[in-house]
Amino acid sequence: MLRPSLLLIAGILVHPSTYAQVIQRDIGDFSLKLGTTPSRSMAAGLVQPSTGTSFHGGLDLTHDSGLYFGQWSPSMGLTPTSELEVDSYMGYKHPFDNTLGYEVGVIQYSYPDLDVADTHAFYAGLRVLDRRFGVAFNNTPDVQNSTLFADLGGLPLLNVGFTMKVSNHQLSTPFTIGEGQEVRGFNDWSLQMSRPLGGFDLNFIYSGSDLSGANCAAYSGQNGQCDSMFMVKAEHTFF
Repeated sequence: MLRPSLLLIAGILVHPSTYAQVIQRDIGDFSLKLGTTPSRSMAAGLVQPSTGTSFHGGLDLTHDSGLYFGQWSPSMGLTPTSELEVDSYMGYKHPFDNTLGYEVGVIQYSYPDLDVADTHAFYAGLRVLDRRFGVAFNNTPDVQNSTLFADLGGLPLLNVGFTMKVSNHQLSTPFTIGEGQEVRGFNDWSLQMSRPLGGFDLNFIYSGSDLSGANCAAYSGQNGQCDSMFMVKAEHTFF
């Protein structure tokens, strides 16, 4: 995996006067992408929650053989309320033809500023036309996570992208609430519609889980909160 310091190149090279989300260069048999938008929906968006900070970016390097690796930071830790997170990934992508292909890989989640152990997730995906379907598994000492992911691409006539995630979380140690009530596991989900408008990316996000009330004390899933929530988010890219 790449060193976390390399990821900061994305923050150094951004420029506010241009609007492209990804800069791409060919380097021999490799293709390098540097941007403020994830280059790979399967690797960068499969397990972790959607970006929730104003400062994020990453790089991606792909060989002609289909082997790829890169880093994505959903949070660069540049504000007092955020921590640096670096997601490093490596995988292999193989197309059968223009309509069908597959990929497999592994992601490492690191928090360089925190005294916590790195965690890993294994993922696999299938591409059908411009749509992607994937699964991921992440096993830590505290919880086992399984995620289903679908990126349906642009919806016809609307110029709107649509993605969804559904996850199951099984706790290694049941979470005790109140008078002996235990939470051993829970599910959560998120639906996102995205549309470019006037230099901004508009995102309409609905998320929720099957926990409620006092049981939300056990929640540690992919969403910002346990209860159902609808959020409208506008992002402006640096380059």
